[in-house]
Amino acid sequence: MSDKNFTKITSSHWGAFEAVIENGKLVSTNSFKHDLNPNNISKLIPKAVYHKTRIKRPSIRKGWLQDPKGRSRHLRGNDDFHEVPWDEALEIASNEIKRIKDKYGNSSIYGGSYGWSSAGKFHHAQTQLQRFLNSIGGYVGAFGSYSTAAAQVIIPHVLGMNFLQLIFNFQNTWPTIQENTKNILMFGGINPNNSKVSMGGSTRHENDAWFKKFNDKNINLINISPQKVDAPSGSSWLPIIPGTDTAFMLGIAYELESKDLVDRNFLKNYTVGYEKFKLYLTGQKDGQPKNAEWAENICGISAETIRSIAVKISQERTLITVAWSLQRAQNGEQPYWMATTLASMLGQIGLPGGGIGFGYGAIGGVGNPIKNFGGLSFPKGKNPISDFIPVARIAEMLNSPGSNYEFNGEERVYPDIKLIYWCGGNPFHHHQDLNSFHKAWQKPDTIIVNEPWWTSTAKRADIVFPATTSYEREDIGKANGGDNYIFHMPKLIEPVGESKNDYTIFSELSQKLGFHKEFTEGKNDDEWIEHLYNEFQVFMEKSGTQCPSLDELRDKSWITLPVAGKEFASKPFQEFRKNPEESPLQTPSGKIEIFSEKIDSFGYSECPGHPIWIEPDEWLGSNLTENFPYHLVSPQPNDKLHSQLECAIADIPNERPTPIMINQEDAKELNVKSGNIVRIYNMRGSCLARAQISDEIKKGVLSLPTGAWFDTDEEGIEQQGNPNVLTFDKGTSRLGQGPSAHTTLVNIVKEK
Repeated sequence: MSDKNFTKITSSHWGAFEAVIENGKLVSTNSFKHDLNPNNISKLIPKAVYHKTRIKRPSIRKGWLQDPKGRSRHLRGNDDFHEVPWDEALEIASNEIKRIKDKYGNSSIYGGSYGWSSAGKFHHAQTQLQRFLNSIGGYVGAFGSYSTAAAQVIIPHVLGMNFLQLIFNFQNTWPTIQENTKNILMFGGINPNNSKVSMGGSTRHENDAWFKKFNDKNINLINISPQKVDAPSGSSWLPIIPGTDTAFMLGIAYELESKDLVDRNFLKNYTVGYEKFKLYLTGQKDGQPKNAEWAENICGISAETIRSIAVKISQERTLITVAWSLQRAQNGEQPYWMATTLASMLGQIGLPGGGIGFGYGAIGGVGNPIKNFGGLSFPKGKNPISDFIPVARIAEMLNSPGSNYEFNGEERVYPDIKLIYWCGGNPFHHHQDLNSFHKAWQKPDTIIVNEPWWTSTAKRADIVFPATTSYEREDIGKANGGDNYIFHMPKLIEPVGESKNDYTIFSELSQKLGFHKEFTEGKNDDEWIEHLYNEFQVFMEKSGTQCPSLDELRDKSWITLPVAGKEFASKPFQEFRKNPEESPLQTPSGKIEIFSEKIDSFGYSECPGHPIWIEPDEWLGSNLTENFPYHLVSPQPNDKLHSQLECAIADIPNERPTPIMINQEDAKELNVKSGNIVRIYNMRGSCLARAQISDEIKKGVLSLPTGAWFDTDEEGIEQQGNPNVLTFDKGTSRLGQGPSAHTTLVNIVKEK
């Protein structure tokens, strides 16, 4: 843009906003007028864009340069960097990539990324990195995400569907729920804040408005969670002991079975394995009936409440929802499987407003009625390397190359990684047991990072390329699901320092490596954006929807497509319910698998053929509470996305260390008041936090949001309030191997 003073609409993962440019600088932001419930995250952007932690020039770690054999790997995170010109940095990086390729093969390269660095469809960091690595011969990738890894494995076994496709395409929508549902049983709640964030950007922040309608209609909203704030206002709150949801569900299931409130016809025609599960439920298998009293002793919710819920949900249209957080714990597959079993016992799967649902409130767009439309995806190409790891097992991979592990019925071997290339994420924010991860991170020969800021990951790299933010390049913004907006994301400002966009960085690296044609296909970034948008335009027109040209979109800034509304509401499992023979599920039986012969054949004691309650290693019923009497949960932050924009927040007085929510009775016993600095610790590490006293969290539970940049002092105490120095880094089970961050016991002491 030639004009240095203007306002322009653009998009982000937390919604659209108006950017105010003065003298070529991004000075402020305003809310997008069509957003029903905008958040304030975008207010931080100007400060973050020009923050002192921006990486201005390509940088090489001094120990890596000076020690070509050992690379001084032990100094990662505690070493200085040497700034070099772009061509020199590219030459050094390309020579190192070639050396690793030639000596160890592409199976020694790990491509690490999350796609959250930009809402743009072209400048999607994960896709850019994967396309680059594919074009040069491939890489070891990862299965799943830290948000949904266990669910992504268990749901295909039980319901025969890709989990992420299910949450956007096969779930009850808000209008359907409003019209038909009487009870919503929310395990882990339906968080009103998390729903404001979405992959690709989300503008229709409508959850609060829908829950107001639910309240007006007197829908019974039951929040089963250790935190009251995990569900919208108007919900009743059942404070549950963390990690015990499966036991609570089993208690309800027992009451349904014992009172003959089970839909036997549904179980017979649409499920397999209930009779085997019933032997466990009733205690015929192990001598322990899973009745309401048994459940109460585990989960802390009264037997009377359990029995009354069982009767109520059996008599009225009920939707059982499960938050993503429940599967981010040891045995995290079980609550998802058990919730599906419970919904099957009620016999309401396939009925409008009934059955089972996942991820409402976990991410934006879930529940919105919208016609699914794809497109606008930068092709990543095909990876010639078939090897991969479950996404959260990276520390084990680095520590134990060549060792065996089990995953989803397979015997696998961890690859020997010599080079990590990370782009678009900060694993030293989201991985568990960061002190242990830091040690594992010292193992590879070389780590390359593209990043706008000196994050804790960038500081632990060897070669760092300064990357532009979304506001320093052109792109197209479109949510992956649940939203009908498309945004032009203009280049608002010139790149800060010498930063370049990821596509340019990878283009220049591929040129030096001799794979330029394979990566670019002869197109620059502008030509790719035009190509992708034109493809999308043709796709939409073939489906009967007119779409403006790219120039028109640039002029208008944003458009809405006629693909949203009640008429586009999905009808989950309706065809299956009408005729399970003609419309079977993609499971081995074609039905809902309450008992899975396939899973049973794997022989996993912690994940047998049907859902069960298994006591986690760390929970409030453990003997470990003698030393660590509090259960820590680590939710997503409300003030940013993951660890993005953290640098701007950390500059605000009294915002760091991160606030930790403490029950008021616990606080009284600890002699802690709001604002006090406390230290939280366990056998894995310790961190500081700022006390926030509340009556909206269960006694014995602490809540410390993720997102602070990992920053330890000389004594190893993390200073900013990152809960992942404390969290449990073990796979959910051998089936899913997902992260188990919510299985964590700690102690807390007042510092000052």
